[in-house]
Amino acid sequence: MITPVISIDGPVASGKGTIARRIAEALNFGLLDSGAIYRAHAQACLSRKISFNEINLLEAEAKALSLKFVGEAVWLDGVDATVAIRSEAVGMAASTLSAIPQVRAALLQRQRDFAAAPGLVADGRDMGTVVFPDALLKIYLTTTAEVRAGRRAGQVAKLRVAAGETMSAKQLIDKGKSPTITGLLETIRAQVQHDVEVQIRRRDWQDKSRKIAPLKPAIDAIVIDNAAHSPDETVAAILKLWHLRLASTQAS
Repeated sequence: MITPVISIDGPVASGKGTIARRIAEALNFGLLDSGAIYRAHAQACLSRKISFNEINLLEAEAKALSLKFVGEAVWLDGVDATVAIRSEAVGMAASTLSAIPQVRAALLQRQRDFAAAPGLVADGRDMGTVVFPDALLKIYLTTTAEVRAGRRAGQVAKLRVAAGETMSAKQLIDKGKSPTITGLLETIRAQVQHDVEVQIRRRDWQDKSRKIAPLKPAIDAIVIDNAAHSPDETVAAILKLWHLRLASTQAS
């Protein structure tokens, strides 16, 4: 029996990870965060100081990647790398490495191995076009770079606060913010948003212009502007599409 797959593709910070997780939970399906696999590979290569010109070493690292998912945590070489792989530097490195055919080939089967009963929700950039071209339902989530930068800047702010970044009450008040965690988060988000948007636009260009598996909607994908709907609305719409597609398949 072929494992049913829902592919959810889209650019960085389009909300696909959150939506994919909620869809997987609603259907009791497995979840594949393909971006985390590429980011983990990038982190491993950066930590080992492997030159991005050493294709054989990059390929070997991809094949030998010691990776484990525990809930939302990502363990690399026996160490919790959840926060480390989400940095913008690792994201850019992952985008660069993902354009190397040997790296993509080494990680392709590892991604396909996630497809197991009762089903899989696969989140990434080429899930519906390359990794699971026969996915029963293909979704492409998108929205503007500005909206995505706001979301990612908020995530960066939370990571920095979690890492211990602080600011005095006086500094926050001087910036017109309340001397609370919320005020600190808002201040950091505003500080990083411009740079984050620049990085997102650069990442979009890299992902869309690479020769191997460029970021684009599959021909049969349903495109959803994630800024036009709340997460609840997007999840409800995809679940409805899934049940309709499933009913149509069973009837044929």
